[in-house]
Amino acid sequence: MINILSKETIDKIAAGEVAERPESVVKELLDNSIDSGADGISIEIRNGGLDLIRVSDNGSGIEKNDVRNAFLRHATSKLKTAEDIEHIRSMGFRGEALASIAAVSEVELITKHKNELIGTQYRIDGGVEKSFKEIGVPTGTTIIVRNFLLNVPVRRQFLKSTQVETSYIVNTVEKLALAYTNIAFSLNVDGKNIFQSTGSGRLKDNIYIIYGQETAASLLEVDSDKLDIGDNENAKLSGIHIKGYAARPVIAKSRRDYEVFFVNGRWIKSDILKKAAEDAYAPYMMQHKYPMFVLNVNVEPEEVDVNVHPRKSEVRFSSNQRIYDAVYTCLRELLHNAELVVNAGNAYFLNNKPERSAGSIKKAPEPFEQKRKFEYVSSITEEIDKAETKSVDKDTGSFHSEYEKAADTALPDTPEMTASKLYEEDLSPSYSMQDKFKTSTDFAVNDAVIDTGDKSAADAKGTESSKATSEKVFINAKNAPYFKLIGQVFETYWIIEYNDEMYMIDQHAAHEKVNYEHFMALINSHAVESQMIYPPIVLSLNAKEAVLFDKYLDEFTDMGYEIEYAGDRDYIVRAVPSNLPQLADEEVLHSLIDGLFEEGRRLDSELIRDKIASMSCKAAIKGNMKIGEQEMRGLISKLLTLDNPYACPHGRPTIIKWSRSDIERLFKRIVN
Repeated sequence: MINILSKETIDKIAAGEVAERPESVVKELLDNSIDSGADGISIEIRNGGLDLIRVSDNGSGIEKNDVRNAFLRHATSKLKTAEDIEHIRSMGFRGEALASIAAVSEVELITKHKNELIGTQYRIDGGVEKSFKEIGVPTGTTIIVRNFLLNVPVRRQFLKSTQVETSYIVNTVEKLALAYTNIAFSLNVDGKNIFQSTGSGRLKDNIYIIYGQETAASLLEVDSDKLDIGDNENAKLSGIHIKGYAARPVIAKSRRDYEVFFVNGRWIKSDILKKAAEDAYAPYMMQHKYPMFVLNVNVEPEEVDVNVHPRKSEVRFSSNQRIYDAVYTCLRELLHNAELVVNAGNAYFLNNKPERSAGSIKKAPEPFEQKRKFEYVSSITEEIDKAETKSVDKDTGSFHSEYEKAADTALPDTPEMTASKLYEEDLSPSYSMQDKFKTSTDFAVNDAVIDTGDKSAADAKGTESSKATSEKVFINAKNAPYFKLIGQVFETYWIIEYNDEMYMIDQHAAHEKVNYEHFMALINSHAVESQMIYPPIVLSLNAKEAVLFDKYLDEFTDMGYEIEYAGDRDYIVRAVPSNLPQLADEEVLHSLIDGLFEEGRRLDSELIRDKIASMSCKAAIKGNMKIGEQEMRGLISKLLTLDNPYACPHGRPTIIKWSRSDIERLFKRIVN
């Protein structure tokens, strides 16, 4: 027998998708507030949102005649026809949220439309109307949700602890604050104000509040419209605008929580976007470490489907390859044009500041103190921006005086700014580094050993360069003759003085990187040499392996293999790459073939990079190996010509630095 379900049963079933937990309720209510045009939104929760959720905004409000309709299922002001979904730009559009929330809790709505003189108060419990009356209130909307899931106690049992449910809500509010910087968000948890965004319109302000000072000081601005790239690369970005901030690779996290993507202002989770970003960062990051960035990807609404899931947190793109290429190209060029030498001095001081007691929450600040805090946030990010500008435009003077003034300023007795740390400990270290850029990369690759012959002359040139050289960045092969090479320490690291800074280079990591770039250049330029082998290698593949092998046979040829088809599923390998020694092994060849089975993995991507990285490591000079000054200078010269000299193929830094002021602070010559 087929039963027709009652409205109450239908509402409870549907509510399970939309009103899954308190965080999903907050998310839906905030979506409505954003769509109303509000520039101020206040959120209050108690007991993880189970006892109370209150969301108030100063948006346009709801007209009296529409109040009841707002709680009907599939009632929305965002759509009229199915075709409108293809052009949707609003946060909400499904018309399910209020009906679903009201089905499993007690809801009170207080609203006044901007064109009406008096407001409306509406109460509905478990989907049943309780009261509807006029009330005097300012323009805007307040929705109060009490006793969430009271009439479905079984679902309450599957929720997590109060602290965890609260952390989900904090995370959602923070993400929306990053997407909508012109809206001032305020979050009150159990009577304590733990998060407030400025509403200044400056993304960097909110990143500072959420992720902290050291992260804000290490950001690179992302704007795909400002990239200076070739026509072919520009074509990949056609119709796609990527804007936001990405942290230097030194801000490396042990999880992906800090990879934040918005598509047309909507916070979403996308494997293809994360893959593109992580691939761009791969040459700079250690394995199992992930970058930090906040990026908004603007595309035409017709190119993205947001109607994938009731939570609207997943999207589909009309062309995954097109969106991948755009994000990858944008971040690759950004990192390529930034100087990424690790500032060890700042890393030390930032990680040796006094810590606050874990989980401490100060009392909510008074309005004046709150305003003072926001003014401070804007001023500190402005100081960091000024330091960035001066590091690029000023030929004389030191970056550090400006940076340290911004980075070391502390506002005493201000409330804790990072709300998420109240509920979730971040065990991955965060470091800061200088915000300087390469001034030149137009030099030719020079493999010749640089030998000044006279060490005293080199020292004199080093002193002279600090006064007269306009190109003051370290990563520039033109400046290599002016480096003051102090020597080798622990027979592993080289110390160099240049431009009032001390640099240290890891000889193994540096040589490994030079080898890696050399081997990759051979492959990319099809300059791999082949060596005949006897007897030849006979490969017997299964049907699936044979299909993939045929598909990528040309790429194996580019790598120096000579392979003939021998009938059925057999292939004969007559030659192997001679100047890529480890790829000549039969076992390595089989591993390359096996790697092709991973979806989306190509022979010229991370698979071949792993093999080349391993080969480069084995061919490099090791630590605890004494070498002479001439060899050091020759390797330094080669390292500085690379596109990415900052990290070895495994992501370890090749170069770190201290400024003179960093060292003087260590010896207490400077006290701050």
